[in-house]
Amino acid sequence: MGPSQFLIISLTLTIFLTLTSSSDYTALVFKGCADKNFQDFNAPQRQTIKHLLGTLIAQSSAARFYNTTSDGAAAAAAVDGLFQCRGDLSNSDCEICVKKASSMAQKLCKQAIAARIQLNGCYLGYEISGFRQAGRTEMLYKVCGSSRVNNPGFGDMLDLALGGIVKGLESGNSAGFYAGGYQSVYVLGQCEGDLSGGDCVECVKNAIDRAKSECGSSISAQIYCQECYISYTYYPNGVKSNQKSLSSSGYKQEHTKDSSYCDGRQGRSQGGSRVVGRPPFPVR
Repeated sequence: MGPSQFLIISLTLTIFLTLTSSSDYTALVFKGCADKNFQDFNAPQRQTIKHLLGTLIAQSSAARFYNTTSDGAAAAAAVDGLFQCRGDLSNSDCEICVKKASSMAQKLCKQAIAARIQLNGCYLGYEISGFRQAGRTEMLYKVCGSSRVNNPGFGDMLDLALGGIVKGLESGNSAGFYAGGYQSVYVLGQCEGDLSGGDCVECVKNAIDRAKSECGSSISAQIYCQECYISYTYYPNGVKSNQKSLSSSGYKQEHTKDSSYCDGRQGRSQGGSRVVGRPPFPVR
C-alpha cells in the first residue's frame, strides 16, 4: 500500500514496564497514534472503524492472528486492521487482550487515521487504507534491563537460550512462536502471523544480534522489529516453570539515536532519539 505522499513524523514513546506475571497480559506496553486525524470524523467513518474493531474482536476467540479491511460506507474511507496474540495465550485470553486493546485504541487515539496498541499479550492496529508503513526490517523499539549480570557463564547461557528460538522456529512446528529456556535464561520469540518461515527465522536472527550488541550483559531485553520480536530474562535462581511474562523487573527504556533495523543497518536520525511503531506514526 503506497500513498501519494510520505508522512513526515516525529515520535515519542510511552512505555509502562513493571514487575510482571502471567496474569498481566493486558498491561499496556506502548501506544502509537498518528498525528494526522480524519478530516471529517463523521458517523460513517466512526461506523467503519467500529465495524473493523468488532470483526477483529470476533476473530480473536478463534485465531491468534488476523488481518482484514473494512470497506468504507458512504463517504467513509476504507480502514485496514490486524491483531496478533502471543502464541501461548488461550483463545479466551486472546479475546480478552484484543478487546482491551480495541478499547484503548478508541480511547487513546480517538480520531487518528492510524493506531497501534501494544499490550504484553497482544497488539492491535488499524490504519486508513494507503497509509505509508515502515520498512519491513525497521525496529519498533528496544528495552534493555538496567541491572547487569555478573555471572561469567552468562554469555554462553544466553547464546544457547537464544539459539533455541531459532531452532524452534526452523523446525516449522512452532506456528511462528517459541518459548523456552536454558539454565537461568528464559526466552520468547514470535513472528507476525503472515510472515513466511524463512523470513521469520531471518528476522529473529537479526533481532537476536541486536539484543546481544545493544543490551550486552543486561539482565533482560526486549527487541521488537517490524515483523518479529524476541525477549530474554535472566533468573539467578533458575527459570520458573510457569514463566509466561514478556517483561520483568529491572527494565529501563533505551531509545536508539539513529533509526535502527533488525537486519543490522542504520538509518539517519530524525532529530535525535527515535523509536518506531508499526506503521510509522508518532505517539501522542
